[in-house]
Amino acid sequence: MTNVSAALTSLDTNLDAALARLFELLKIKSVSTDPAFKDDCAKAAQWLSDDLNGIGFKASVRPTAGHPMVVAHAKAARENAPHVLFYGHYDVQPVDPLNLWETDPFNPRIVEVNGAKQVVARGSSDDKGQLMTFVEACRAMMANGGLPCHVTILFEGEEECGSSSLPKFLRDNAEELKADIALVCDTNMWDAKTPAITAMLRGLVFEEVVVKAATRDLHSGLFGGAAANPIRVLSRALGKLHDDDGRVTLAGFYDGVAELPADIAAQWKALPFDGAAFLGGVGLSVPAGEKGRSVLEQIWARPTCEMNGIVGGYTGEGAKTVLPAQASAKVSFRLVSQQDPAKVVASFRAHMQANIPADCKVEFVSHGASPAITLPFESPLLTKARGALEAQWGEETVIVGSGGSIPIIGELKRELGLDSLMIGFALENDKIHSPNEKYEVTSFAGGMKSWVRVLEALAA
Repeated sequence: MTNVSAALTSLDTNLDAALARLFELLKIKSVSTDPAFKDDCAKAAQWLSDDLNGIGFKASVRPTAGHPMVVAHAKAARENAPHVLFYGHYDVQPVDPLNLWETDPFNPRIVEVNGAKQVVARGSSDDKGQLMTFVEACRAMMANGGLPCHVTILFEGEEECGSSSLPKFLRDNAEELKADIALVCDTNMWDAKTPAITAMLRGLVFEEVVVKAATRDLHSGLFGGAAANPIRVLSRALGKLHDDDGRVTLAGFYDGVAELPADIAAQWKALPFDGAAFLGGVGLSVPAGEKGRSVLEQIWARPTCEMNGIVGGYTGEGAKTVLPAQASAKVSFRLVSQQDPAKVVASFRAHMQANIPADCKVEFVSHGASPAITLPFESPLLTKARGALEAQWGEETVIVGSGGSIPIIGELKRELGLDSLMIGFALENDKIHSPNEKYEVTSFAGGMKSWVRVLEALAA
């Protein structure tokens, strides 16, 4: 039986030792996208495997076509305890531009800013500092009565360069990686004092549409007015994708789109978030999405249709009076809840075909389609994790959404059938992927103790 109080005290007492271990990992230049650092990636994987073996896990480095994975297992004291799969990644982004770093990005240091201590180094927040919060929590629990849950750990070395080896690895090792829930520590807190769980990730459909008219470019003086202009045809069809209230007009587009539960909607409304300031930061002032929806709803919980690029005709300097033979656009859809990507694709293509003149042609190129990922709000695991985080931080846990996508979450669901609790301790200003990346020591310390409480709560 885990002695939670002793484990938490141990983490406080041994914080300096935990930081020293983090520094060892941060010194390894595990830049996955650059072949020059291949050996460093292998070194980071081996370091993690050795450290996990040293605290009682059965860990090993697993080769892939790219950088190796690290897989580790440890049993709980109670045989019928739940089983969790923890995911993190040891690879980091390149450090360029190097001249903007105040010191060597692979020589970690602690600086104090406005009284707050920060670990500054590449990978300190994304994701070495984050994954080590879990390792250190396991270290403390295994030294104080044992783990409350069966734990499998999966550390990847290609997250920052596309995770090309991950899907096959998950398929090939699905039986070994079976668990009840996945835990992912690669997200943010709401602020430095308020924990958050990311429960919603929007899915994505990306289509390219090409409208073709005449067999060649035409002189606009000789053919203008009589010949179809594919730019006008395309822009007219695209313009019909939204109504005056900002809603998408595609047939069946909102099928499967769920409204927020009342308590989550109320929590979001009460959050200290200024939609006007959010837009003002990029020089805008008027929300452009669905009328009657808050900015947070629009970016976290509502589906979208956006034109990401449009090309046609002469785009060089000066003038050229031409009717182009074709025009094209790239259109993306962010999906939520239970929207079916295949139905959205079919509805979009039907809309475009219906709005193209008889003597024009339309062609489509798919650039991918994936569904949204939503952890059920009524999930008892979500409820337990919320309570555990609140016990650690003393603030109500915010349930947030993400406008973007986290590929690993989709892969874990698709290949292993696992829902994911996305609990992270990074902050928005951690400068991930940028020079002088940092991780607050309070995030590191609080994250370690949070995982002790979360694992104990999940086992209850």
